[in-house]
Amino acid sequence: MRRSMERLPKLHEAYGNSFKIGAAVNPITMVTQKELLSHHFNSVTAENEMKFERLHPSEEVYTFEQADQIVSFAKSNGMSVRGHTLVWHNQTPEWVFQDSSGGTAGRELLLARMKSHIDEVVGRYRGDIYAWDVVNEAIADSGSNLLRSSPWLASIGEDFIAKAFEYAHEADPQALLFYNDYNESVPEKREKIYTLLKSLKEQDVPIHGVGLQAHWNLEFPALDDIRRAIERYASLGMMLHITELDVSVFAHEDKRTDLAAPTAEMLQRQAERYGQLFRLLKEYSGSVTSVTFWGAADDYTWLDHFPVRGRKNWPFVFDENHLPKESYWNLLKEANPERTFQEIRS
Repeated sequence: MRRSMERLPKLHEAYGNSFKIGAAVNPITMVTQKELLSHHFNSVTAENEMKFERLHPSEEVYTFEQADQIVSFAKSNGMSVRGHTLVWHNQTPEWVFQDSSGGTAGRELLLARMKSHIDEVVGRYRGDIYAWDVVNEAIADSGSNLLRSSPWLASIGEDFIAKAFEYAHEADPQALLFYNDYNESVPEKREKIYTLLKSLKEQDVPIHGVGLQAHWNLEFPALDDIRRAIERYASLGMMLHITELDVSVFAHEDKRTDLAAPTAEMLQRQAERYGQLFRLLKEYSGSVTSVTFWGAADDYTWLDHFPVRGRKNWPFVFDENHLPKESYWNLLKEANPERTFQEIRS
């Protein structure tokens, strides 16, 4: 595999004039996918190892070993690191939201814990992590409320978001700070995200960009909706990062579990979809400065067994053996549109 890998054009070099090419990693994939990661990617994000519950399981205990391994891996391979994530309603230990009596922590206590956590984590990686997803998924998916219900919102109030950005900026004034969310191209939610971002900018909150998670599939969202979302966020002067890209071969309503491998039609449609997406992203490379896949190859993806238990998924441009799929060649073609497929493959 080594010889075949070395012959493949590197994705991050193909898009070097457009944006970084990243992958989410964990302690296992840094071993099992090491060759693939070091060859094709110049940025990494911790899949789970920098989330609150992993780094700070109890008030007096921090567990940095696995996060440190990811930063060390990135350094040894000349990669940048995106930090993910500081403030989220999920994967945060219960103790964070409780007072000493086991009741609900009040505003001042919760703010103090937020600041202490951000100071410790961002401070530890100051100079090593160039960008942070500071607040993750705070917007309500539907309905009239702007923000989703969460312990952060209930105890602190709406300014918990601004406070998180202020604390992160204090901890590392050089780091780029992002708000990160999914369904970011769905018109209803897009407008809510835009409203939040606009408000934060008007308050002079130190926010630099928006992370579009981009958990997409063969049809959803429509390319026009993605384009409108990019333009809408960019109109605020925001930097855009694609933070968690994967292209499921299943539509949302497709619940089948009988496939042991993707069909030829799925692979063809996926390749077409990836080509379309990267053509669009490259068009906006003045605003989109990083594209991170939520994984690297089909042997490991969070979409296995989610949202359908017992179902394998194949969302990446490299297969389960880390070999290039047609999607990979389409990405190279979009990076070099003046070259023919025969020239690219030679």
